[in-house]
Amino acid sequence: MTIGGVDALSLAQELIRCQSVTPVEGGTLDVLCRELEALGFVCHRQTFTDDDTPPVENLYARWGTESPNICFAGHVDVVPVGDLDGWTVDPFAAEIKDGFLYGRGASDMKAAVACMVAAASRVIPDNPAGSISMLITCDEEGPAINGTKKMLDWMQEQGEQIDACVVGEPTNPQTMGEMMKIGRRGSFTGWLTVDGTQGHIAYPHLADNPVPRLIRMLDGIINLPLDEGNDHFQASNLEVTTIDVGNPATNIIPAAAKATFNIRYNTEQHKTDLESRIRAICDAVGGDYHLKIHNSGDPFLTPPGNLSGLVAGAVEAHTGIRPDLSTTGGTSDARFIKDMCPVVEFGLTGQTMHKVDECCTTDDVVALANIYTDIIRGYLG
Repeated sequence: MTIGGVDALSLAQELIRCQSVTPVEGGTLDVLCRELEALGFVCHRQTFTDDDTPPVENLYARWGTESPNICFAGHVDVVPVGDLDGWTVDPFAAEIKDGFLYGRGASDMKAAVACMVAAASRVIPDNPAGSISMLITCDEEGPAINGTKKMLDWMQEQGEQIDACVVGEPTNPQTMGEMMKIGRRGSFTGWLTVDGTQGHIAYPHLADNPVPRLIRMLDGIINLPLDEGNDHFQASNLEVTTIDVGNPATNIIPAAAKATFNIRYNTEQHKTDLESRIRAICDAVGGDYHLKIHNSGDPFLTPPGNLSGLVAGAVEAHTGIRPDLSTTGGTSDARFIKDMCPVVEFGLTGQTMHKVDECCTTDDVVALANIYTDIIRGYLG
């Protein structure tokens, strides 16, 4: 911690140097607990696991005991570096060059977490009424099973209530300040397997080719009527992501054919209705098939109001841009937090997230720390 508070850039560098490829904590929570405890936060580290996924360590830290409690949420796990030869810098060295901070997690989203801590360090000396908390996971880039969702359950068991939450995902497509998120679409995935009978292609009467039936099922699924969107959401969208037969031969009718599809759906749709309609399409084609469905998140919306107005005002004050209130993009842990309190998302730009030479500008880090500071002061003031 520096005089006048935590330095966001220095803390971001320290976090990036921790090799916390999901679900490994990599020392990131040690760093955060050191800084937060020095500010007077009470830190709780909880590890969750199950039979099918590796254990994940998470952190909930709180300064103050009174309400309202404004929470900043995020993750310190990162995706793998990918093609190491494609990087022009060491992905875990956290170099600053020509006004950019480089490293895996710089954009998504270790620098944003550092800004959260820096903002709290500036406000706490004023002894504001209320509480500041942070909810940090190492499982956002993974299956998201043993992270934020289970931490929220644990918090409720402990009687911990958060009244508003800001998630620090990189929400800006190109320019700092242009976009914040007030909701997200749902994500609905289907794994379709059509069973047949393997045989020689010259004797089709002795076999049952599953491929034509899979094609007919997929044709119906692809043409499933969805919607045109609404005032806050773009149209729901279905994409087939893979079709697999696993047949290297040209003279064998395969025993099974598989396909995977995903629907990003808005509040005009419901997961139960989507599943029923898709099963009806498959039933109409007929034959043996298996359909596995996983809905990893429902669509949600935090209606424009006091929280979004506070965040948008802070963003405009420090960037000169009034952000769009968007629901675009993929899923985030906000889909779990919305069940406890109003939640919005604002962070850095996302142009380089998950790419080689991931980076963010140092000016944007300074601006984000200032924005988060204003949000805390505005909410607790």
